[in-house]
Amino acid sequence: MPVATYVRDHVGRLYRVGETDVEVSGRSRRAVLWAAWAAMLAAGIGQYGFGALIPQLQDRWSVPELFWALALWTVCQAGTAFPAAWLREQKRLTPTGAMWMGAILTGAGFFTLGQGQLVGYSVLGGIGAGLIYATCLGTIVRWYPERVTRKVAFVSGAFAYGSVPFALATGLFLQNVTGFLTQTAVAIVATTAVAGALMKDPPEHWWPPHVSPREWALDRARVPNRFALKEFRTHEAMRCGTFWWLYGGVAFAAAVSLYDLVYLPLFVGTKVLGVIALATLAAATGTGRVLVGWISDKIGRRKALVWTLATGGMAQFVLLYSQNVTGLLIGAALAGLGTGCCYSLLVGLTREYFGETNGAQNFGVLYTAKAAGALIAAIVLASQGPAFAFVAAGVLGLAGSVLTRQLSQPGRPRL
Repeated sequence: MPVATYVRDHVGRLYRVGETDVEVSGRSRRAVLWAAWAAMLAAGIGQYGFGALIPQLQDRWSVPELFWALALWTVCQAGTAFPAAWLREQKRLTPTGAMWMGAILTGAGFFTLGQGQLVGYSVLGGIGAGLIYATCLGTIVRWYPERVTRKVAFVSGAFAYGSVPFALATGLFLQNVTGFLTQTAVAIVATTAVAGALMKDPPEHWWPPHVSPREWALDRARVPNRFALKEFRTHEAMRCGTFWWLYGGVAFAAAVSLYDLVYLPLFVGTKVLGVIALATLAAATGTGRVLVGWISDKIGRRKALVWTLATGGMAQFVLLYSQNVTGLLIGAALAGLGTGCCYSLLVGLTREYFGETNGAQNFGVLYTAKAAGALIAAIVLASQGPAFAFVAAGVLGLAGSVLTRQLSQPGRPRL
């Protein structure tokens, strides 16, 4: 039976080495990775799939009402991240328990939407999706400490492109909304519950035995994405200007993304083309997270974030002024790539700016910027006409890229 030993690197970080993933948990970490991927695939339908439902739901509710329903869903989903992380850190919530709770609530959200209850979808579905999102990312961070950003990007990407089949089925084949949403609820509960049974955390400070932690730490000291200079508690991180520059950038990106989800299917005129544009946006968001995660390892996460937010802002003008289907789909792809990829970078940026000890809780607070962005979108963008709103969304996206240019590690000189 292998015996775990503890080693430290040149900056004092602690690693538990000598045990494989199977030895510490009874299953491979790859199985956990795919379980998290499948759960995110199902949970993301609540956000990206809702936009495809809007043309069908207009018979019951107005577009502003539907916009506010999605905004409330986003507030509940993003607001769940910090409490879930805190409960996990306090050992009051297991990964499996959180996933099963999330499965039931997410399924209940879709079921109540099928029964004509918007608030049930927003509150129950939002909290359920937030539990699944926070649990999946938190677990993958623990299992892949040497490749956090790439694995987080892989898992979080499923949250977006998982809704593509749902969106296409909604636009092309949907006849009975109630029956379709009930079947969706059952599928989400089953998928997430099975995935939750496989979720388990490794021991604290666990490190994969095939990677030398000291050599890895020395390599990290020579790349653009360096370790944080200290371990910040949440209240300490919130005193740093970097925290609020990052918060503002994510909030603006979230506002633009939410606006596109609701109005893109309506803006283009025909239902089928609108759904195809939305599916293109979701697919670009999901696959783009993986691509941007890989690029950020090479050029630095701050630069990658600045360029993605700028891309999302410029995409709004492409959508507004596109004269044909090709331009529309290019704009949708650029919008998805630019506004959704910031979430895959946020985990890495949080750990590299504010440390890893309280990384989950710090991420949870920063992730509430998505909720702030939902409120911005609902108040500023939803009440305006398409021309003004797309221009305003473009300005917000570009403003987010300007804000994130100010990012720097707290305590480290910029030069």
